[in-house]
Amino acid sequence: MNNQDQAKLRWGILGAARINERLLPVIVEASNAKLVGIASRRAGAAAQTLAQYAPCHPEIQPYDNLDALLNDEDVQAIYLPMANHEHAEWALRAIEHRKHVLCEKPMALTVEDIEAIETAARRYRVTVMEGFMYRFHPQHARVLELIRSGLIGEIRSVRASYSFMMRPARMYRLAEDVSRGGGAMWDIGCYAIHSLRMFFQQAPRTVTAVSKYVESGADITTSGILDFGDGKFAHFDFSFERARRCEYEIIGTQGGIKCHLVWQLPGDVPVISWWTEDGRQSEERLPAANHFRLEIEHFSDCVLNNKDPQLSFNDARDNCRTIVAALQSAAEGRVIKI
Repeated sequence: MNNQDQAKLRWGILGAARINERLLPVIVEASNAKLVGIASRRAGAAAQTLAQYAPCHPEIQPYDNLDALLNDEDVQAIYLPMANHEHAEWALRAIEHRKHVLCEKPMALTVEDIEAIETAARRYRVTVMEGFMYRFHPQHARVLELIRSGLIGEIRSVRASYSFMMRPARMYRLAEDVSRGGGAMWDIGCYAIHSLRMFFQQAPRTVTAVSKYVESGADITTSGILDFGDGKFAHFDFSFERARRCEYEIIGTQGGIKCHLVWQLPGDVPVISWWTEDGRQSEERLPAANHFRLEIEHFSDCVLNNKDPQLSFNDARDNCRTIVAALQSAAEGRVIKI
C-alpha cells in the first residue's frame, strides 16, 4: 500500500444492487476513498458489476460470497445496498467484523433494530450512518441558510412530493409487503419524511396517512400529514404511478422557498426559488454537484478523522418511528400518535 492509499478509507460493497450504477463509480473517484472489493450472492454478479461500472480497475476484488468480503482485512468500511429487510442483519454482521457501515436508507425497519445497531457500533467502536445521499447536496444548505436569514419568517407548513412511474426493471420494489420493507413508503417515502423533518426542530406529534396497495401488500401511493403542533403541518405525497416529481416547498409567515429537484441526476441543474410577502422573488441556479460522491467523502472523512457523521442514530430512529406510525395510520384508517 502506498502513502497515497493510506490517506484513503478502503471500501467494500455488500451487494450488486442497481444503486451501484451511481454509488460504485463515486467510491472509485472520491478523493479520500478506495474501493477494494464488491460481493454478491449471485454467481458472477459482482464481477459483472465491476466490468460495467469500473472496467479500468482490475485491482478491485469481486466476491461471490458476502462473508468473504466481510472477512477481507483490507476492507475498512462497508456500503450496504441490500434489500430493505436485510439491512439490520447485515449491518450487524459487518459491525461484528469491525467494519464501518454506510447503510443505504432505511437503516432498519424498526426502531429496535436501529438501537441494536447503535449498541453494536459503540461496542466495536465503528462509525455507522444511514445513507440519505440527498442531504449532502449544497442546495439544501442554501435552503437552510435562507431560512436562518429570516427571509420567509416562521415556518408554518412544509410539503414534499416524490414520485416516478414504475418501470418493469424496478418491480422488485413492490414484491414484498410493507412489513418487509416493500412499497413506496420505504423506498421513496422515507426521503419525503426525512426532508420534511429537516425544517422543524421538533418531533411530529401525530400522523394521518392513506395508501393504495398492490396485491403483495406494498403501498404504491401514500399521502399524509404530520402534525407538529401549534398549526404547523408537513404534507407528504409519493407514488410509483405518477410522473417524476422530487420537490419540497416551505411556507413561512413572510414567504416561501421551493427546492425543485431534490434527487439530482447527472446533468440536472439545482434550482431553488423563493418569494416574500413584500413582493420580492428570485430563482437561484446552483452549480451541479454529485451528492453520492459528497456522501462518500463525508463518511470517509468522519472515519479517517474521528468525526461524528452528519446523520446521527437519533435522526435514523426519529425517521423510522415516523414512518412506522404513518404505515399504521394508513393500515388502520386513523390518526396515530408518534
